[in-house]
Amino acid sequence: MNQLPRWLFLALLSWWTVRFVSHPLDGDVVGASFLHLINLPFHEAGHIIFSPLGSFMMSLGGSLTQVLIPLICAAEFVRREDRFGTSACIWWAGQNLIDLGPYIADARALQLVLLGGFTGAQVEGHDWEAILTALGWLRYDHTLGLAAHWIGSIAMIGAIGTAAWITVQMMESPQNVGAQDPTYERATRRG
Repeated sequence: MNQLPRWLFLALLSWWTVRFVSHPLDGDVVGASFLHLINLPFHEAGHIIFSPLGSFMMSLGGSLTQVLIPLICAAEFVRREDRFGTSACIWWAGQNLIDLGPYIADARALQLVLLGGFTGAQVEGHDWEAILTALGWLRYDHTLGLAAHWIGSIAMIGAIGTAAWITVQMMESPQNVGAQDPTYERATRRG
């Protein structure tokens, strides 16, 4: 099986990883990314999904859903025994944590431009200001934002390493590829 598409995909993920990891809490880099536009609908849907659970959960629900969607996808790939797909979704979850880092770190300053084009200071604040205020953790906004960034960075780097290892294993032992990647086995049965 030709592994070139996987290597190209890993090269793209690696490029994004270097770009995101090397710019901690840089809302301009994160917000300008194509991936931010993919993640944003999940974030906004989370507010609606969690709104029946009160204002705190409605605020937290956006960020929570943004990270949960890739983890739910990863769980489905685990169920299918597709380790490469699982790794890609773990990478996506890590990227979502990096995406949230500047938002969390902005809880006191409220200078990040929000979806409507205004900063949190120009409107009533934003999710993470409300979340951290309710928890009494507002003074930890930068620390928590950096923690989200670095946890996301570790997840992304680890996922790329794991996916590369899986791809190398598939190249070295093509007779076992079905055991290592059931998607290949299913594709060969169809063809």
